[in-house]
Amino acid sequence: MADGSDTTLMAEQTAKTPQGLVAGLRSFAAEHGGAKAVIEYVGKRGARIVLVGEDGVWGDQFAGDTGVARRACAEAGVTVENAWERELMDQMRSSNDLWRSMGRRPMSR
Repeated sequence: MADGSDTTLMAEQTAKTPQGLVAGLRSFAAEHGGAKAVIEYVGKRGARIVLVGEDGVWGDQFAGDTGVARRACAEAGVTVENAWERELMDQMRSSNDLWRSMGRRPMSR
């Protein structure tokens, strides 16, 4: 069958989601009173799942592609936001360790 057919779409939907990824997402959400996610496509590397906990702490996980990332979030019970909304960004709180590590990075132009 041709790509994009019902059979192809069903095969993509039933593909195995890495349980380690799902467990990591669930763990983050449990530790931070729930979480929301934004999925970012990062080229050949796959997709980055940026998690923002209800307490403002954030972290990330990587998935093979955006489809896997969405399925993992759904299985973990993490809501996926379609974009970086102002409310979500205002909720984020960067740790002192992050600020220190960013200060050590050389700025290249």
